[in-house]
Amino acid sequence: MNNNDILTLKNWINSSKKIVVFTGAGISVPSGIPDFRSANGIYNTEYDGLSPEEIISHSFFVKNPKMFYKFYFDKMIYLNAEPNLAHKYFAKIGATIVTQNIDNLHTLAGSKTVYELHGNVYRNYCMRCNKFYDLKDLKKGEVPYCECGGMIKPDVVLYEEGLDNNTIMGAIKSISDADMLIIVGTSLRVYPAAGFINYYKGDKLVILNMERTPFDSGANLAIYGDIVEIVKELEK
Repeated sequence: MNNNDILTLKNWINSSKKIVVFTGAGISVPSGIPDFRSANGIYNTEYDGLSPEEIISHSFFVKNPKMFYKFYFDKMIYLNAEPNLAHKYFAKIGATIVTQNIDNLHTLAGSKTVYELHGNVYRNYCMRCNKFYDLKDLKKGEVPYCECGGMIKPDVVLYEEGLDNNTIMGAIKSISDADMLIIVGTSLRVYPAAGFINYYKGDKLVILNMERTPFDSGANLAIYGDIVEIVKELEK
């Protein structure tokens, strides 16, 4: 972590009026939530002989909801997770958040505008009557059903499902209008979400990540390291 890069980043943040922060699983790792694609990530371990990508697909959810919910509560629900210093810092500077995460931590940290591209585990809906259910209404080990008899589905985007159009449009407009775009904790290999950064027109594109990404060569600044440690330097 280069001190000059940190100083540049701090100056850019202080001089920017419309900051958008695009986040992936890496920002929540310090909060105790594992990422998906690293060596120890969720996608690199089988679950009862099945791949995680297969389990969290729409077709698998419909055909085998019991196994889906078993995996879902074992691997994707972290009720004790709390926002870390990075979530809180980006809320404090008033950044608009565009996130691939489903953990609700940006909202809990105080961010006012959050576009959740892949949904939120705290929102759940009956597939028949669309009645809303909070996460606390679902019980681990059980397939949840509405009082109308319909099965309840988490408001998360599974494989084979499309993103919400209103969320897409809000995220794209925010990125297009931004004078600074900070990308945090994502491999930038998941589409269509990763393609959204192509809508940024400014000259302060920053990547903060543990590892290199396919977009690094087009960034104006890239800093590699733990995001919490980077934020600690910014706050000095």
